[in-house]
Amino acid sequence: MPSPSALGPGASTGPTPRAVQHNEAAHRFECTVEGHLCVLDYELDGSTAAFVHTGVPTAVGGRGIAADLVRTGLETARARGWRVVPACSYVAAFIRRHPQYLDLTHQTHQA
Repeated sequence: MPSPSALGPGASTGPTPRAVQHNEAAHRFECTVEGHLCVLDYELDGSTAAFVHTGVPTAVGGRGIAADLVRTGLETARARGWRVVPACSYVAAFIRRHPQYLDLTHQTHQA
């Protein structure tokens, strides 16, 4: 296998990052892993996005897929100026573990 420097600047020989797509028509972030659709569903009301459900099938669970979905959702919210309501327990726990996203919520401190 070629070294990363042989592949060019910024190249890596490690695993390729998951391609999470923003499906705006369906109000969700999604990716397909080994044929299984994984999702983060949200409801948008003006500039407030309620993240209501994270779904990763058991067959592909435990790989950080939900974290990738939520991180992409939160980064999209930041870029678009959305406030986030972490209505899904996984999203709420993710934000507690990653306080750099706390400013997107209406919370003023980490619970």
